[in-house]
Amino acid sequence: MILAIDIGNTRLKWGVCDAPNSGFRAVGRLALEELDKLRDDWRSLPALSRIGVASVADSAVNERVAAALAPIGIAPQWLASQPRACGVTNGYERPAELGVDRFAALVAVRARQAGDCLIVLAGTATTADMLSADGGFLGGAILPGLDLMKRSLANHTARLPFAQGAYRETPRNTADAIESGCLNAQAGAIERMRARLGPEAACWISGGAAAAIVTVLAFPATFVEHLVLEGVARLVS
Repeated sequence: MILAIDIGNTRLKWGVCDAPNSGFRAVGRLALEELDKLRDDWRSLPALSRIGVASVADSAVNERVAAALAPIGIAPQWLASQPRACGVTNGYERPAELGVDRFAALVAVRARQAGDCLIVLAGTATTADMLSADGGFLGGAILPGLDLMKRSLANHTARLPFAQGAYRETPRNTADAIESGCLNAQAGAIERMRARLGPEAACWISGGAAAAIVTVLAFPATFVEHLVLEGVARLVS
């Protein structure tokens, strides 16, 4: 039994599976401000054989997670991006500097398909990473996530609110204009990255803003809720 953990910039996600391709028996998520709840969440977990952690958080957050894991009695594997793993060749100039969540997502998608594809993680930041048919990571883009874009407008302008508008082709109020503009920016970046791979390239997307972004993309994208966790489970197998 594997416990896979994904520690992001604002949330921690976890899942328990028998094997990387078996699906998750149980999953959970919580804000980083709520890490004290982890001991209770994990107290009733089944017997584990491995624990894998992919973290892009700071050391203070990681230490709190390590403390919550200590009663389980299994040393966790704190993952880092590798030059090669699970059929993926890491083409970053300095492979270790590729975000481990991005690397885990690449590994998860490589296990699902062999063709050219774009992997999008839509969280606090949005990443769009290109993976070739032979498993080569070709590079990727990082941009502010959907909510971060909207908060930036609210925080740095006098009259633009942090409003929850609706996407419109022709927005006619401020809330809709902000929502539509930020979604168009997300979609535009993703579409440009996918164009570099060609019109037949698949697109896989995960993260909290994925559902909103998928609706405005100019091509189909496959949503996978726990893409990073799938990759973590494979990397510790």
